[in-house]
Amino acid sequence: MAFPAGFGWGAATAAYQVEGGWDADGKGPSVWDTFTHQGGERVFKNQTGDVACGSYTLWEEDLKCIKQLGLTHYRFSLSWSRLLPDGTTGFINQKGIDYYNKIIDDLLTNGVTPIVTLYHFDLPQALEDQGGWLSEATIESFDKYARFCFSTFGDRVKQWITINEPNIYAMLGYELGIFPPGVPHSGTGGYQAAHNMIKAHARSWHSYDSLFRKDQKGMVSLSIFAGWAEPADPNSVSDQEAAKRAISFCLDFIAKPIFIDGDYPEVVKSQVASMSKKQGYPSSRLPEFTEEEKRMIKGTADFFAVQYYTTRLVKYQENKKGELGILQDAETEILTDPSWISLDWVYVVPWGIRKLLKYIKDTYNNPVIYITENGFPQLDPVSLDDTQRWEYFRQTFQELFKVPNLPLPSIPCLSCGE
Repeated sequence: MAFPAGFGWGAATAAYQVEGGWDADGKGPSVWDTFTHQGGERVFKNQTGDVACGSYTLWEEDLKCIKQLGLTHYRFSLSWSRLLPDGTTGFINQKGIDYYNKIIDDLLTNGVTPIVTLYHFDLPQALEDQGGWLSEATIESFDKYARFCFSTFGDRVKQWITINEPNIYAMLGYELGIFPPGVPHSGTGGYQAAHNMIKAHARSWHSYDSLFRKDQKGMVSLSIFAGWAEPADPNSVSDQEAAKRAISFCLDFIAKPIFIDGDYPEVVKSQVASMSKKQGYPSSRLPEFTEEEKRMIKGTADFFAVQYYTTRLVKYQENKKGELGILQDAETEILTDPSWISLDWVYVVPWGIRKLLKYIKDTYNNPVIYITENGFPQLDPVSLDDTQRWEYFRQTFQELFKVPNLPLPSIPCLSCGE
């Protein structure tokens, strides 16, 4: 195998997962600080990100690793509350600006392209106290934060991710409540949070397009989590349709509004409306975009950023009891193949990425694709003889080469930082 010219190699991290320094130099608390400090059964061994990898004070060591790996790209996220402690531009933390300026400058000096994520799950607690992503007010707050970042760092940063995995954070944070803020809203919260995040992304894209693009000449998108969904029984029509619905409720739920027409997939709208009616709701639990919002959302991505780790088998599961929930709305049951190698939630299914990329290519008009996260987790203690990880990447890249006429650049991340 020979990698084509323009193929990029990157690694990815997220601020809360690596920085530490949770209250250092004027940083305000994020929802993750609050959530982990509460402890309890939802927090693994009562661990926090107070220190994490210590990247806030050990950046130079990280840079050595980046250079040693020979990376062409490094994706990292900005801590919103490190830059704007209360989430607003009313108070700007210069120490936070200095920290990220150094990272960006050091990367460029060493020939590494920074890909910067504005928001990776760590909302300032002050904004969560005002409703968080369930409140439309956060859309305006995010847009002002994005403008601040574009203005401060955009002279050097040319590739931006606005929001990391809005589909996943909406589900885990506001639907199930296993991520902060930790208050579940079954059947409603996930949809509302994602709805507002889509609008926040679109607003910030337009801000970049109208205020910064001409001078800065950068690109803006958002990253979408997408596992591949395969029918549990390939000969079952109901399982085939269930697998399609699973993709629509995950990938297309975010991608179709942004890349196609400003609106949710028809199957999502019809499933949620039907379930809502059966449950006695006066209208669908899925929020609607106005016609003006649809026009505003459509076309607000300069490339397709996707995050793939694994694949699942999907089986039709009728929601006979009318239970509330996104999976229940989709009427799907998620399964795995016992032959698949797994570690934690990641099952090694290399062909899944090939099918996913071909689906994106065919469905979304052959866009330029960045694989902004991909990887294989290892639990402590980690052996230096990581043949499983090596084999995972080898098989994954073999499948990438099987996707016909895939537009470059495609940037796999060697370490997701999750």
